[in-house]
Amino acid sequence: MNKILRLLFLISFLGAQTTFAQSEYVNVFLGSSGDHGQLSPAASSPFSQLSILPQTYPTLHVGYEHLAKEVLGFTHNRMEGVGCQGSGGLIMVKPFLGEADDKERLSETNENAGPGFYEIDFEEGISAMFSVNENFGIHEYHFPDGAKGLSVNLQHSLNNAFVDNEYRIEDGMVLGKVRSKSTCHAGTYTIYYAIQVSGDVDWGQDGNFLTAHLDEKANKVEFRIAFSSVDISYAKQRLLDNEKLDYQALKRKSEKRWNGFLSKIEVKGDEERKALFYSLLYRTLQSPFLTSEADGSYRGTDGEIHQSKGNRYHGWAIWDNYKTQLPLLELVYPSMYQDVVSSISDLYRYGKYDFAGPHEPANTVRTEHAAVVLLDAKKKGYDIHFDAIKDSLIRDTARFDFSKPDKYLEAAYDMWVMSELFEGDESQHYLERAKTYREVWNREFKDLTKRDVDRMSARNMYQGTIRQYRWNVPFDVQGLVELAGGKDAFTAQVDDFFDNHYFNRANEPDQQSPTMYYASNKPWRYQSLVQELAVDTVIQYYFNDNSRGISPHIDRIYKNEPKAFVRTMDDDAGAMSGWFVMTALGLHQPLIGEPVYYLNVPLFKEVKLDNEGMPLTISVVNYSVDNRYIKKVTLNGEELGRLWLRKDEIAGGGELVIEASAEPTQYGADNIWISSID
Repeated sequence: MNKILRLLFLISFLGAQTTFAQSEYVNVFLGSSGDHGQLSPAASSPFSQLSILPQTYPTLHVGYEHLAKEVLGFTHNRMEGVGCQGSGGLIMVKPFLGEADDKERLSETNENAGPGFYEIDFEEGISAMFSVNENFGIHEYHFPDGAKGLSVNLQHSLNNAFVDNEYRIEDGMVLGKVRSKSTCHAGTYTIYYAIQVSGDVDWGQDGNFLTAHLDEKANKVEFRIAFSSVDISYAKQRLLDNEKLDYQALKRKSEKRWNGFLSKIEVKGDEERKALFYSLLYRTLQSPFLTSEADGSYRGTDGEIHQSKGNRYHGWAIWDNYKTQLPLLELVYPSMYQDVVSSISDLYRYGKYDFAGPHEPANTVRTEHAAVVLLDAKKKGYDIHFDAIKDSLIRDTARFDFSKPDKYLEAAYDMWVMSELFEGDESQHYLERAKTYREVWNREFKDLTKRDVDRMSARNMYQGTIRQYRWNVPFDVQGLVELAGGKDAFTAQVDDFFDNHYFNRANEPDQQSPTMYYASNKPWRYQSLVQELAVDTVIQYYFNDNSRGISPHIDRIYKNEPKAFVRTMDDDAGAMSGWFVMTALGLHQPLIGEPVYYLNVPLFKEVKLDNEGMPLTISVVNYSVDNRYIKKVTLNGEELGRLWLRKDEIAGGGELVIEASAEPTQYGADNIWISSID
């Protein structure tokens, strides 16, 4: 009988393991303390602008510090993982007992959070719970008996970014629109909102400061809020559409939505590593924000309302995440990605700014290299109407900055993109402009004996060194090999770069540099290096405050804890988390603009991509944490004989089997795809 009971328990346990919801692996507190990611445990929903989070004292860029125990109130939006001293933090709500006092702080005693919800208790006897699904959220407050209320600051923002606010109180709802400066104060975005508080409420008004005086016997109070990027009427309707949902029902609905996105990738392996994986995948699903309504209405960057057949998104950090987060979204959510790239294309129709303009429909950061993303999408089979935006694309290239060494290499990349987008004489014109990078590379990047090659932001470059930016020619790696003096010299220089810890994992300028090994004499070193950077202790001298520290960071980069990442390392809208997720899958795109993926041994014994009905399973034979080299690759039973895949091979689904080895091999070394401009 005991054996039968044990067997039944084992079956039950295994069944529970296979149905374990991915959201339960997510640690939303990852990267939420110190300058270690600029992330938050906000109640949020995939790709939705509304998110609810405590404003702590002291605070960080997202308005929250995990170790802080004092709370100023709760705010409703943010741009996760970006810098510039904060972005978002609109509409602060604060519960109070007795009389409202804006200077009084609440003292946290306990908090709990997961995908879609955040809950907190205070010494003062108040508890609060928050959940968000899409652009609708509920605050549920629990109060003791006595005088109480909610103060609502409609002009609050992080980093003093508030511009103006208009509102009216109508049928018990607060209806309005608030404008704020975008990230880095570069432009202005507008959010339309609708607010309703349950029970008998006596609203006090003092400009943009409202006070909801509540019934003294009210022990549970709901504060309900809806956002729209289009108009107040949509926010109001969203509030009405969700009027029957309470906090628990909304929490369940949000969790289901999160699991719908997270479950598109299934991984099998170590439980702690799975928790890190899903926590980082979760981070890549916060932005861009869905800004269109169900009827296809959306606002463009011209401030006008337009119509679309598909969804429209906004809230870009393309310079930061075009190498990682955006390719990951394409790989995992291809149907959604068509709408994402159509939204990027719209920037060229209605007003594209490197950072932000006066009529942004959502909080946003920057859009450089948008054309790279569009070319990449076109080559992967997405519908991009280049004829409609051709003139705008050409005008955009006229604004490129060729005055600094780093900017020159980046502009040359876009010139190569233009040569791929156009034909004939136009294509040749841009190709020749792209090739001029070689003169600048020889002048600025070839000689590594100059005294400033290791100094951050030398020669007026942006957040990087000469050594770090010299690899930033992904469209012509074969040309880099030749400029470096041939394959042997190139290999020695790549070795020197990594062996002496000149790389900077705290920022994006050299993010693609590990792929250089696939053009060297040591392609196997790439396979080991990406795993070292993902899961091993590393030595990191460079930081995102433009410094080369005397004392290096010696630790893992990716840790499932509040002090994650390297100090000063912003996640940058999923850019850094996306790199880890791609490494875990065993796939990295060396050149955004060509549908080619380099292979490495995945971080799990088995990975399964949903692939929209054409699942791709990536299995590792001889899996071990020590087996990091590729011995053999088969795709659907046929030996591949190479270390890279094409997008169409991934889209076709099936089974990719990677046989791993503890020792370096030369497998596929004679058939490596390397970019070349010639």
